[in-house]
Amino acid sequence: MDFTTRLSKKTQLELYRALLTPRLIEEKMLIYLRQGKISKWFSGIGQEAISVGCTMAMDEDEFILPMHRNLGVFTSRNIAFEQLFLQFQGKEGGFTKGRDRSFHFGSKEHNIVGMISHLGPQLGIADGIALGNLLKKNNKTTLVFSGDGGASEGDFHEALNVAAVWKLPVIFVIENNQWGLSTPSNQQFACKQFIDKGIGYGMEAVQVDGNNIIEVYENISNIKKKIEENPQPYLVECMTFRRRGHEEASGTKYYPEGLIEKWEEKDPVQLYEQYLIDSGQLEKEIAEEMKITITQEVAEAFERATKAEKIIPNTEVELADMFSPFELEITPPKGNTKEMRLIDAVSNAMKLAMERLDNLVLMGQDIADYGGVFKATDGFLDQFGSERVRNTPLCESAIVGAALGLCINGYKAMMEMQFSDFVTVGFNQIVNNLAKIHYRWGQNADVVVRMPTGAGVAAGPFHSQSTEGWFFHTPGLKIVYPSSPREAKGLLLAAFEDPNPVLFFEHKALYRSTNEEVEEDYFTIELGKGNVVKEGTDVSIITYGMGVHWAKTLQEQNENISIEIVDLRTLSPLDTKTIYKSVNKTGKVIVLHEANTTGGIGAELTTLINENCFEKLDAPIRRVGSLDTPVPFAADLEQNFLPIEKLATTLKELIEY
Repeated sequence: MDFTTRLSKKTQLELYRALLTPRLIEEKMLIYLRQGKISKWFSGIGQEAISVGCTMAMDEDEFILPMHRNLGVFTSRNIAFEQLFLQFQGKEGGFTKGRDRSFHFGSKEHNIVGMISHLGPQLGIADGIALGNLLKKNNKTTLVFSGDGGASEGDFHEALNVAAVWKLPVIFVIENNQWGLSTPSNQQFACKQFIDKGIGYGMEAVQVDGNNIIEVYENISNIKKKIEENPQPYLVECMTFRRRGHEEASGTKYYPEGLIEKWEEKDPVQLYEQYLIDSGQLEKEIAEEMKITITQEVAEAFERATKAEKIIPNTEVELADMFSPFELEITPPKGNTKEMRLIDAVSNAMKLAMERLDNLVLMGQDIADYGGVFKATDGFLDQFGSERVRNTPLCESAIVGAALGLCINGYKAMMEMQFSDFVTVGFNQIVNNLAKIHYRWGQNADVVVRMPTGAGVAAGPFHSQSTEGWFFHTPGLKIVYPSSPREAKGLLLAAFEDPNPVLFFEHKALYRSTNEEVEEDYFTIELGKGNVVKEGTDVSIITYGMGVHWAKTLQEQNENISIEIVDLRTLSPLDTKTIYKSVNKTGKVIVLHEANTTGGIGAELTTLINENCFEKLDAPIRRVGSLDTPVPFAADLEQNFLPIEKLATTLKELIEY
C-alpha cells in the first residue's frame, strides 16, 4: 500500500490518531456487547480509513451524513466519548433520549445528520443540504455515505440524478465492502464498478483504495477544491471489505474460506501505523502510549455512562417531543376582499409566503415555467426566480428528502406532489424521516407537502384517491384539509409558519368549483381548530374537505332537519373539543369522509365519540365513506363509488331512529 504524500508530519499524525480512535472504541464495544452492556453493534473494523479520511478532509461546518459503519465520522468530529456511550446504552444524555439506537442519530452541533434503517433516504437529504449551500453561495460541500448494498435502492438513482441535474456541491461516497449483509456484490449489481455509473449521471467519478487513509483524505480534499471552483456532484467509490458481520449477531459464516484473512493483511490501521514508524514520523513507544491513553479514556467514559441513571419514562415528555415547539401568533384577516376560487386562494397564499419568507423554496414537477398542472404557481418563476421556484425530475422520494435537507440547512421548503396519489413513491421519506426526526434527535422538519387529492373529476384509480388516512396513523405529521378558499389561504399560510412537517390536502374538484370573498392581505388560521360551518340541534355531521359541501347540500335538501356541520379543517392535531361539544348537543352523529370506509379516519372519530360522548348519544354513530374499491374512471361508476346517496339514506335512518 502506497502512502507517499506531501502532507505535513503534523497532518499525518493527526490522521493516525483519528484512525486509531474508532478502532480502539470498537474493540471495547465488542467486549461490552458480549457482557450485555450494549445491545447491538455494527462493526466498521477494517473500514475506518473511509470514515476518518473523509471527515478529516471536510470542514467542521460542512454537513456529513453517515451510515452504520461510520463511527470514525463521529469521533473525528470530536463528539465526547461519554455522550456516544450514553447513546449506545439508551441513556438520557444520549442524542436520542433512548428513542433510537447505535448510529441512528444526528447532531446539529457537529453538522452530522443521522441515518434511519432504510438505507437510501440519506442521499436525498444530502441533496437538499447541498442545495442550501448552493443558494447561500458559501462554497461549502456536503458529503454523504452509502454502502454498495444500499446503492441498489431507488433513492440512490433519484438523489444522484437530482444532484447532477442541479449541479449540487455534494460528494456521494460509496463504501464498497462487497457484501450486503450475506448477499455478495454479484447478486446486488451487474456492473463492474460503481464509478461506471458516473457516466450515466453525467458526473465525475473516482475510485480509491478505501483502506488507504492518505488516498481517501487526499482525494476528498482535491474534490472539495474542485467543487469550490465549480459546484457539481462527485461519486467516490471506496474499495474495502466488511471483516465482521452486518451486525454482530449475523456472523460471517457465509464468507468464503480465507477471505477475512486476506483482508486482515490490508488492515488500514496496522498498515498506516507501520508506514509512519518505518518513515520515522512515529516512534513505536509513542504509538503504544497513545493506544493506552485512548483505551483508558474510552473505558472511563463508558463507566461514567454506565453509572448514569436509566431514563424514567414520562408520557408527557414523549408526546411533547413529537413536534418542534411552536405557538402561532395569529394574523387576523384585514384589508380588501376579492372573490377567489380555492386554487386562487392557494396560489395567493404561496405568493404572500414567498414575499414574506425569503428562505422559502418551492419544488415540484412542472411548477416553474408551466406553473404546475393546476396552475397554482403560474407566474412565480418570473417573480421569484429559478433558484426559489424549482422544477424537479420525477423523483418524489429525493425531493421530499431534499426538502428536509433544505430545512436542516436553514431554509423552509414546500414540495408539491403533482397528485397526492404519487406520494406512495415518497412515502418512506414522509413517515420515517419527516415524521420522526424531531422525536428522534431534535431536528425540526420545516416542510410543507401540498397534496392535490380526491375524486369527482373522472381521473381514475391513480389520480383520484383520498390518501390522508395513510398518514393519519403516523405520529409527527400535521395534516390539513381545507374545504373553502378562505380557509385554504389562512391555513396554508399558517402551515408555512409552522416549523413542523405539514401535509396540506387540496381537493382537485374544489379548485375551480367553489369560490368566496377572501381578504387579499396576509392572514393565518390556527392549525388544529375545527369550524362549525352551520349550527344545528338534530344531528351532527363531522366531516372535512368535499364532505363539507355534501353536508351543506344535504342540509339545503332537508330544511326540516336541523343539521350541525363541523368542518375538521385539521386532521392532525384533531380538534376533539369541537367534535365532542357538537355531539353532546345533538345526540346523533354522522362521521363522513370521501375516503374508503374501512380503516378511514371515520373509524377513529367514531371510536373517540363513543369513548367520550356515549352517555349523550341518542342513536348509534353512523360512519359514511366511499366504497371499499379503487376509484373507478367512468362517471357513473365514480358516482356510485362516492358516498353521496349513502349520506342521504343514513341521515333519514338516523333521524327516524
